[in-house]
Amino acid sequence: MSAERDSAVGEQGSDGGRKNAGAPRTAAAGTGASAASAKKAAPSKKAAARKPAAAKKAAAEKTPGATKPAAKKAPAKKAPPAKKASSAPLKKAPAPRKQVVAPKKATASVPAAPAKTVAAHPQGESRTALVRRARRINRELAEVYPYAHPELDFENPFQLVVATVLSAQTTDLRVNQTTPALFAKYPTPEDLAAANPEEVEEILRPTGFFRAKTKSVIGLSKALVEQFGGEVPGRLEDLVKLPGVGRKTAFVVLGNAFGRPGITVDTHFQRLVRRWKWTDETDPDKIEAAVGALFPKSDWTDLSHHVIWHGRRICHARKPACGACPIAPLCPAYGEGETDPEKAKKLLKYEKAGQPGQRLRPPQAYLDAGGRAAPPLGAG
Repeated sequence: MSAERDSAVGEQGSDGGRKNAGAPRTAAAGTGASAASAKKAAPSKKAAARKPAAAKKAAAEKTPGATKPAAKKAPAKKAPPAKKASSAPLKKAPAPRKQVVAPKKATASVPAAPAKTVAAHPQGESRTALVRRARRINRELAEVYPYAHPELDFENPFQLVVATVLSAQTTDLRVNQTTPALFAKYPTPEDLAAANPEEVEEILRPTGFFRAKTKSVIGLSKALVEQFGGEVPGRLEDLVKLPGVGRKTAFVVLGNAFGRPGITVDTHFQRLVRRWKWTDETDPDKIEAAVGALFPKSDWTDLSHHVIWHGRRICHARKPACGACPIAPLCPAYGEGETDPEKAKKLLKYEKAGQPGQRLRPPQAYLDAGGRAAPPLGAG
């Protein structure tokens, strides 16, 4: 077979023409049997080559050593899905973290059950819901303080306006302990208008800022004599023209001496209405307008008393007695103060703690409710 193949190649190499081209064909024809046998021999060799390969595969499958590489290759191919599966939880990791943090914040800021009922009030509270909550707080406070009244001793509008001016930067108790001597010596606007400032200063010294207060009370007395015939006017626009008289003082006089509705925005009132989320305003005039819009005018004066009384007795500035507060379920600020009931009771003041009030001559309704009159100046 090898000789025939070499001759064919040699002829083609010596003759490049068509005549010689037939020679190979005849040679191929002449050697047809040998070519056919060569072709048959080639498949037999391939088959022979395949049989050992198949035998090797079969042997590999039967041998335990061959199965191990197959097992190793299978996990290697499945490794990428495993990585994808492991990366999926990493993307979802933030969701569980938020679910865990939220309860901790809720329990930390709102330790008691009442706060759960008000947690949603400040955020997204509708106007209608705010009005209802504010009015309910006022009704609850009216039951707690049915005897609420102005805590300044007075017998007429003149004494009330003077006492209110003196109450700036001091307590009503201190004013009530000071005004008896002042009104005993200067009972009318005419008397105080003609008073010696140094003598008035000596009387008002316990109230603090006595020089400025002396100037104010003497000045407003002169204005009453010169502009209003010695009578306290009953209109807001006239009252605010008097020396030392602002809107707060004017509303105290209008509401308690003339029975005309007014909101008294003092420091207690400002603190509590912001804690209750009635308004976020800090300017007294804006607070007055915002809170006044939540209530009918007929409620304004009593509302002022209820809020101020609650601020003085329970909802203090530094440490409110949350655990003893009757409106805790309605208060968004619950938890800012002492929540333990026993500890909170120790923070109560005045009649709520069995102590005297601020008035030397309180109304009979207050005394009937268990309130006690305050001692005079120098009584201890």
